Amino acid sequence: MSVLVTGGAGYIGSHAAIALHDSGRRVVLLDDLSNASAAAVDAVRVLTSSDIPFVEGDAADVGLVDDAMGRFGVDEVVHFAASKSVAESVNEPLAYFRNNLGSLLGVLAAMEARGIKRLVFSSSCTVYGEPEVVPVTEASPVAAVNPYGLTKLQGEQLLDVIASAGGLDVMLLRYFNPIGAHLTGSIGEDPTGTPTNLVPLLMEVAVGRRDRLQVFGGDYDTPDGSAVRDYLHVVDLAEAHVAALEALASRPGATAVNLGTGRGYSVLEVIGMAEEVMGRSIAYEIVGRRPGDAERIWADPSFASEVLGWTAQRGLREMIQDHWRWCEAHPMGFETV
Repeated sequence: MSVLVTGGAGYIGSHAAIALHDSGRRVVLLDDLSNASAAAVDAVRVLTSSDIPFVEGDAADVGLVDDAMGRFGVDEVVHFAASKSVAESVNEPLAYFRNNLGSLLGVLAAMEARGIKRLVFSSSCTVYGEPEVVPVTEASPVAAVNPYGLTKLQGEQLLDVIASAGGLDVMLLRYFNPIGAHLTGSIGEDPTGTPTNLVPLLMEVAVGRRDRLQVFGGDYDTPDGSAVRDYLHVVDLAEAHVAALEALASRPGATAVNLGTGRGYSVLEVIGMAEEVMGRSIAYEIVGRRPGDAERIWADPSFASEVLGWTAQRGLREMIQDHWRWCEAHPMGFETV
């Protein structure tokens, strides 16, 4: 089997590439490097001891994607390529709709031309918006409250329509909050520009690139007033993509699956765990809430266990330990010499 991984040089894509390679698949990476580094591709090649093909370009470019599919005999696709910051999407909604839906449409057009029907789509728990009841199941109401979440929800709806017409078998994987890094510390999260997610920001404080961490909101209706999220190790998440592709063999149509641990942690709890792991204090200040952020959300992962045979294996301490190992060795990300 040959699998095309769009966004394959990114944080999740690079980890998924290793898991897919280890499953016996031939992996082809495609990325425009707008929010990723070519060094991630090199690291993946070293970790897999394989000269994995890499195509640099935009997933919205149908001709480019079609050519890659033809050259490398692709018969299944894992689609990550997208912009992913909730905060940025609030300020730049048009760019998010153009990029996230445009890249999906480009991939779908190339798949149709090549007769490829198996797809794993990188979706998000943001499709649930501000849930009234937690944990959320796949049957929970969808009501995205920010442009990023809307692009994922509309992507799901598009895929569901195509699948219903018999044109596609697709897993819609609704990620919760991936953190952590490969056990070797060779690859990890290296966002371009200013990070917007908690753990990368926290790590910048820990390595001295930032004076203090801003905690957005201290007055939520949660035990300590800070927002609560379901954090998931990126290696667990990568392994779920292998399970999703294998499950498509016996599950036609479109299937939405939550990927989380089933446990929510507050921002302050994550900071506390990081301080324990690192043996140092993390300076932070509580500021106002950030537009587009949900108060609390965590997954009911039981359907993932049933459909994919997958359950998250790594806890918060291991997530922070592995993320810190990467950041301590690469304080400037892949630019670290």
